[in-house]
Order: sequence, then C-alpha cells, then structure tokens
Amino acid sequence: MLVERAKLFASAAHAAIGQRRRYTDEPYIVHPTEVAAMVASVTDDEEMIAAAYLHDVVEDTQVTHAMILEFFGPSVAQLVEEVTDISRPQDGNRRTRKEIDRQHLAKASPRAKTIKLADLISNSTNIIQHDRWFAKDYMREKKLLLEVLSEGDCSLYQRAQNITNEYYAEREVYRLLRNGEQGIS
Repeated sequence: MLVERAKLFASAAHAAIGQRRRYTDEPYIVHPTEVAAMVASVTDDEEMIAAAYLHDVVEDTQVTHAMILEFFGPSVAQLVEEVTDISRPQDGNRRTRKEIDRQHLAKASPRAKTIKLADLISNSTNIIQHDRWFAKDYMREKKLLLEVLSEGDCSLYQRAQNITNEYYAEREVYRLLRNGEQGIS
C-alpha cells in the first residue's frame, strides 16, 4: 500500500508540472519507477522503495519535505531528505554545488545511499546513451559521488562502479584510436 501510494503521488507530482524525461520525452515517472525497481531488486523494505519513487519530487516539483512527512511518515521523509540535493544556484558554479551535495550524501544512511546508487545507475545509463557531451561532466561527478556511496547496497554499488569504469575505458579506447590515427604513439 505504501509503495503504491508513493508511486501515484510521484506520478501526479511530476505530471502536474508537465515534467518529461530528458532525451526520450517519456513521462518523468519512468525514471522513479526504474529507480524503485532497482531498489526493490535488492530489498523488500517498503519505505526504501517508496522513497525511491519520491526521490526527485522535492527537487523537481512543488512538493515539500513537510508534505512527504505528512503523507508518508518520518522514515520515508528522512530517506527523501537524505537523497535530495541541498545546494542552490547562489552557492556557486556547478562543481561547487555538486561538492556540497556530495558532502550531504556522505552523511546519508546506507538505505538512502542505496536509493542514490539506483538513481545514479538510471541517470548514467540514460545520459551516456543520449548525451555524450554532457556525459563527460556527469560521469566525472558520479565517479566522485561513488566515493561516498560505498555503504549502499553492494550489488548496486558494483553495478554503478562498472558503468563508470566501462565509460572511462571506452573513452580511453577512443583516445588511443584518435591518437593512433594522428600518428601519435
């Protein structure tokens, strides 16, 4: 019941602002559903799965932490708060803001870190596939983020690590091929 309510709530919150998935133009709920499914693949903890559905609503919609607390209780609200970015545009450039958010996540519980790992996997896969240019910055940020997420689920951590390693290995192959074509050894 809790998980289904979270799914409906997140779907309505993202739909209310017309939010669509970047690159694919799918309804935004596709992403939280993917994150929740990954979390559900490693735990039957309904609060974690519910929080996975809700992980972007405070950042992206008109939903507040107080609303999450009221509708889903303190445990789900705490998990959502732990995975919600806390930086603001006035905090500085993107690199500075991402470091603030990384430090926030470093203090998160293993349960929240598991949700964030699933989020990272979903976003990384999508960005690598659809936006190679932005992927360079995004994957650098995610590589740093992995340093503070090791307390999350070990299988999701390994999966996220593999995506990052494969991305950098592929970039290295392209670099070597490009240099080889230019006669550089």
